[in-house]
Amino acid sequence: EHAGIAEPAYRGFSAETVRQLFSRFGFQPREKSLLPAGSAAHEVDVRRLQPGEVPDDLVARARRDGTVAFASDGTFRHGDRSCGALVVADREGTVVRFSADEVPREVEDLLGDPEIEVVTHDWKRELLARDRSAAAGAGATFDTMVASYLAEATATHALSDLCANLLGVRVEGFRESEQGLGAGVAQLLPLRDTLAEKLRERELERLFRDIEMPLVAVLARMEAQGVRLDVDLLKTMGKEFDSRLAELETEIYEIAGDRFNIASPPQLREVLFERLGLSTKGVKKGKTGYSTDVDVLTKLAKDHPLPAKILDFRGLAKLKSTYVDALPDAIDARTGRLHTTFNQAVAATGRLSSSDPNLQNIPIRTEEGRRIRAAFVAAPGHRLVGADYSQIELRLLAHLSGDPALIDAFSRDQDVHARTAAEVFDVLPGAVTSEMRRAAKVINFGIIYGMGPQRLARELSIPLRQAQAYIEQYFDRYAGVKSYMEGVLATARECGFVTTLFGRRRSLPELAGKDRVAVQAAERTATNTPIQGSAADLIKVAMVAIDGRLRAEGSGAQMILQVHDELLFEVPDAEVDALVALVREEMEGAYDLRVPLQVDVRHGANWSEVH
Repeated sequence: EHAGIAEPAYRGFSAETVRQLFSRFGFQPREKSLLPAGSAAHEVDVRRLQPGEVPDDLVARARRDGTVAFASDGTFRHGDRSCGALVVADREGTVVRFSADEVPREVEDLLGDPEIEVVTHDWKRELLARDRSAAAGAGATFDTMVASYLAEATATHALSDLCANLLGVRVEGFRESEQGLGAGVAQLLPLRDTLAEKLRERELERLFRDIEMPLVAVLARMEAQGVRLDVDLLKTMGKEFDSRLAELETEIYEIAGDRFNIASPPQLREVLFERLGLSTKGVKKGKTGYSTDVDVLTKLAKDHPLPAKILDFRGLAKLKSTYVDALPDAIDARTGRLHTTFNQAVAATGRLSSSDPNLQNIPIRTEEGRRIRAAFVAAPGHRLVGADYSQIELRLLAHLSGDPALIDAFSRDQDVHARTAAEVFDVLPGAVTSEMRRAAKVINFGIIYGMGPQRLARELSIPLRQAQAYIEQYFDRYAGVKSYMEGVLATARECGFVTTLFGRRRSLPELAGKDRVAVQAAERTATNTPIQGSAADLIKVAMVAIDGRLRAEGSGAQMILQVHDELLFEVPDAEVDALVALVREEMEGAYDLRVPLQVDVRHGANWSEVH
């Protein structure tokens, strides 16, 4: 030990730093334990008002400050609204509770005043639970959940986590108890200030105000409307799927030479690699043995019929359990329709997701998937109209990269995959074969997702050297794309994040890591996010614009589903042509790209017919 220098000693970690890191990477379960030892849950004095009593002091202060916070303990399931209490707070920490059916008119007017900023958490939930007009406060609402999602998409956005991570306050039981509801509402205005500053710093205010907040009410209307299902068709389909599964099961046992549990990886592993002696070369091996996942079975299917049958069985069984059997049970008895939930603050790219049930994963390229979509039907006297952006991600790549060849192809309305095939394979356009076009299509979309030569070789079943040559030739002919990709990566490494066309930000701290696998994954994310995220932004812009026009024009059409680049509407027969024109105008005019935005619009009696 050197004179005058004490022996190094560990003095513990910074709870604040660790808490922020946990939030950023979505490590939620232990996060609250990082608050200082012994810290108690935040409590507030919740004033209970008697029927007819008006909190004049709170109303006056809220009008003076131009802002008010509120939340309810309401739940919503389409035909059934249940809202027992509404809690309101001002900037001085006054917290007032009302019975939901006895809110004074003065408070309702305050919450509906477009000049007052209404701060809440999960505004869509409030719109649905209280059956309020979607216009009430919609122009001046600040949703702390949506703001948190924009500020740091990969963080956790529950109110308790925001209070812990941003304010250092422990809030428990938000919407689960009167005290928890009051404590949470009391923190909404401080949270709003912190999050608003983050949005300002990251230049996200316009995205928040003009796109994400107006979208909340759009999604609420879509969820409440729901979609109609042909239950009888699904029941018939279920019996047919059962018969086909039984046939596949018999075929699998015959090929395997004995019965076994098809759903058991250990038993399948034994059949494939021991009984049948299939090659394990290149097959992933974990602690329990060789993998039997989709990639492995797809590879093995080239040399033996059993893996292909297993894939068919798995795919059909999943479709039957996830959709054919489950969808009829998910129909709301009060409305007779199926209501999904659109999640606005989940996907890091900015895309919406769907849950309970998820209606965004029904396959469209398989016959079985198309048949399931055929069970989504229009109400009597209506048609379904589907509008789908055509090659939106490639068009965005052309715009963002400024590549002359890509821009020229789209500007001339050429077949971009055939054009790429001609460039990569160095042939005249008339000499492009269907196989060349298919390979070019894989390359075009693979470039967007950061596909390397190994993956391309697997996708096209070609040698690695040939795949490498294809990629090199692509970048030779589309030098603007190469420069753009390199520029995005350089900026991401320097700044630690990437942005979309509308300024949406995604942090990528993994780029500075030492784990090469993680770094490569982050590089793929860096090149893909500006494109996929910009596509997500574009369709949100279109959704807000279309919804506004439908309501302003008194249309009977309803937007009912969004599946990434596709919108689905339920439209009275007499309004179909007008709706088609309106949707095409708003979707194609959502943003002025260097290449034309193109939308395919079709209509039919069911969802399958619009494709």
